[in-house]
Amino acid sequence: MEIKEGYIDYLNYKTYYRIVNPKGKKTPLLMLHGGPGSTHNSFELFDEMAILDDRPIIMYDQIGSGKSMIEKNHLELWKKETWVNELINLREKLNLKEIHLLGHSWGGMLSIIYLCDYNPKGIKSVTLSSTLSSVKLWNKETHRLIGLLDENIQKDIKELEEKNDFESDKAKYAMDYYFHKFVFGPWDKNKEPECLTRIKPDSSESYIAAWGKSEFAPSGTLHDYEYTEKLKNINVPVLFQSGANDESTPYQNKIMYDEIKTKKVWHIYPNSRHMTYYEDHDLYISNLMNFLNSCD
Repeated sequence: MEIKEGYIDYLNYKTYYRIVNPKGKKTPLLMLHGGPGSTHNSFELFDEMAILDDRPIIMYDQIGSGKSMIEKNHLELWKKETWVNELINLREKLNLKEIHLLGHSWGGMLSIIYLCDYNPKGIKSVTLSSTLSSVKLWNKETHRLIGLLDENIQKDIKELEEKNDFESDKAKYAMDYYFHKFVFGPWDKNKEPECLTRIKPDSSESYIAAWGKSEFAPSGTLHDYEYTEKLKNINVPVLFQSGANDESTPYQNKIMYDEIKTKKVWHIYPNSRHMTYYEDHDLYISNLMNFLNSCD
């Protein structure tokens, strides 16, 4: 399997990229990871798809994360424009004139911002994977999910939100409990693919500045992200992929799906949480390949 890695200049920094099957004959798939501040790592689960589908798959670490980490104390960078312009720069430098786009979680938000506000050319389709179009609705839905947890956990989360305390042992336990129900984990390093348990550099600055300390109620620069009414302006085919037990809830995905006016497909994975492409990997990949080929 051929893999090409490299760095491209962006601002005064470097963006790391990774291309699997760079000589594939079909339209490349460009993947946007979550966070902000996560990495491309888990997208390595798609490597075999690049060969199966004879398609280049391009992933990268967004500035402020992974192999694109920078020194701390650059709070002015952590806003949506920085990451959209990085995406534009990546396409230009890698000469990606035509692509399929896939964004997972925050990467889906980034895809929506890019498509709705910048009207880019050369996008054959977009896959919105376990994402959101409204911070206000996300806030309501995450608190609805919290209401499904044990009463003592609900009480602890309410307390930590009131005190803005997300660093104590009690807060960590409550957050982990929520994550294990609706997001991912716990993972066993001896059983999971290495790309899922690989140690990452600390990217908390970009996450806290852009999203906030709380997973439930965004308070950073993305706090006013409201794109539901803009979704009708997306003019390319859209694939929604989400889990039945996902913090990107079926209700949120239904609202997004209904707003799309172009060709659209939605797959819900009944046994999956937020990491749908891992927890129902084979079916997720099969559905993705079928959709991409229908749009080529």
